[in-house]
Amino acid sequence: MSSCRDKVFEQISYEANVPVYMDFATFRAAVKREAPRELIQPGKIYYYNNILFINEIQQGVHVIDNSNPASPVNIAFIEIPGNIDIAIRGNILYADSYIDLVAIDITNPLQPVEVSRIEGAFPKVLPAMEAAYPVYGLDFSKGIVVGWEKKVVTEMIEKDSFSRRNQICYDFVGAPSLGSSEVGLVGRANGTAGSMARFTLIGNYLYAAHNTALKVFDLTSAPEMSLGGEVQLERVAETIYPFEGRLFLGTTTGMLVYSLEQPTTPKFVSVFEHITSCDPVVVSGQYAYVTLRSGNNCNNLVNQLDVLDISSIEHPFLMKSYPFFNPHGLGVDGSLLFVCDGDAGLKIFDKTDPMTIHLHQLAHFDGINSYDVIPHDGVLMMIGSDGLYQYDYTDVTNLRLLSKIPVVKPQP
Repeated sequence: MSSCRDKVFEQISYEANVPVYMDFATFRAAVKREAPRELIQPGKIYYYNNILFINEIQQGVHVIDNSNPASPVNIAFIEIPGNIDIAIRGNILYADSYIDLVAIDITNPLQPVEVSRIEGAFPKVLPAMEAAYPVYGLDFSKGIVVGWEKKVVTEMIEKDSFSRRNQICYDFVGAPSLGSSEVGLVGRANGTAGSMARFTLIGNYLYAAHNTALKVFDLTSAPEMSLGGEVQLERVAETIYPFEGRLFLGTTTGMLVYSLEQPTTPKFVSVFEHITSCDPVVVSGQYAYVTLRSGNNCNNLVNQLDVLDISSIEHPFLMKSYPFFNPHGLGVDGSLLFVCDGDAGLKIFDKTDPMTIHLHQLAHFDGINSYDVIPHDGVLMMIGSDGLYQYDYTDVTNLRLLSKIPVVKPQP
């Protein structure tokens, strides 16, 4: 037997994330130079031609004259809505801006000029991810989501049909998230970035780690840009490190290696699998160094440094793991290994013997929060939630703090 019944509706109230929009016209006209700002929520760092560029998460880029690392000068701020990552080739700065990729001429850093843009270069959302509250009323036709407000929402729904609305998170390349506020920043032939980078430049191509894809942008006709291709990775990519004609990608489930014999179509070489974890990677000689950490969207409980032997690039294998507190970015220079260990500070090791790194700690700067580093010509540039620190490491037995640009906490 079959029958029909009346639909019964009821009024419910619940707390939800309500999106805050910026219309597309305003968003795409927003790149401009402003007066210097104080660091409030710094992200990734990039060094080029004696200038240090520091990302202000979702806001833009601080321009720091670093000709004298002992006395850096904050000279300007480039407003780039939704920015997380940057890379520099020649005098062109490439930056993500929410869903777009923009090219900015910085021949004169005090007069930046947008010269090209690829609209919609990066998709808008990832599949549903866990968050504290459901999302209400998401409508991308209204523009770019630039923030979230928690509000009590009241609506009429069919009785017994209510369930949590889909929860969303923007892509990992420069868009606001409902999850962790942690962000992640290497193109040595151009400028120099930290190990947390999702952008890298090699020759006439920009490579970007984006969700489960490796995107290739053709810069041959710079300043014009075009999408040159896309490689599906079948796992979430987080960081890129270029080394000797290859790309080393840190993903949530392992380190991937791709060759660039055909720059527009990177070719898979090998993978080293690990537990689900967020991990940057750097490479030096026949070894790759990977940090795994807890306390993020990857939901693992492991905090360690893995040393991988890549002498046979088709068959990388684990040599040894070292426990850490909460390791983030890392850097290498000669025999030195620099590890940002989160709230446990900055640690520096002699990595000559990969099997005894833990026995050769040269320095430990505790009492600071460390996120990522760039070692360059004897000067270590380190960014963390406390600000920018610079150290002289020309004498590894006597490392000296040269300068600090502190973070200024906004008034409540």
